[in-house]
Amino acid sequence: MGRAALLVLADGRFPAGGHAHSGGAEEAVKAGRITGAAGLEAFCRGRLHTTGLVAAALAAAAAAGADPVALDAAADARTPSPALRLAARRLGRQLVRAARAAWPGPELDALAHEFPKGAHQPVVLGLTARAAGLGPEDAAYCAAYESVSGPATAVVRLLGLDPFEATAVLARLAPELDRVVDRATAAGAAATTAGPDILPAASAPLLEIGAQAHAAWPVRLFAS
Repeated sequence: MGRAALLVLADGRFPAGGHAHSGGAEEAVKAGRITGAAGLEAFCRGRLHTTGLVAAALAAAAAAGADPVALDAAADARTPSPALRLAARRLGRQLVRAARAAWPGPELDALAHEFPKGAHQPVVLGLTARAAGLGPEDAAYCAAYESVSGPATAVVRLLGLDPFEATAVLARLAPELDRVVDRATAAGAAATTAGPDILPAASAPLLEIGAQAHAAWPVRLFAS
């Protein structure tokens, strides 16, 4: 398969469940940390260089052929918040369903059997890219872009932010996204021989704390 599969996988309409998650933006909006385009850009930049980098490296490693069970354990260790671990596994379960329909194969079948309640989403994303004939860099791009596009889309709904402004934020972040993908792809390649401990473990404590607070809200527009 060619690179066109990347367009399918990265399309926001791919039924992987991401539309129901704000990536922490809903809690940040309520807390007053995002009030407009400038706050959204700062939030997305921080997310890209922390959880985005970690997710991209995990996805790249999975696409490169690293052991998905070991990668899932590594993802768990890098996600202190129980609420975020639950969200990641729910997203992983939904992505496996969509991926097995689009690009059926034995690796995705084995992952679904090993993790009936869902593996971490970046690990599933990497195996999905692999099943689609894509490479580790492609998987890293999908993961890194998701880390910022999800919050940007959510803030349009949460604040009524001009979609053109939200898109401009993503465009300004594009050079940084390229650099994050380069780091993630290199780390993913190294993990195939050195093991998952070598993968980035960048942390975002405020996202973790916010996720726990958000999970306790009685009424939420987004699941996380």
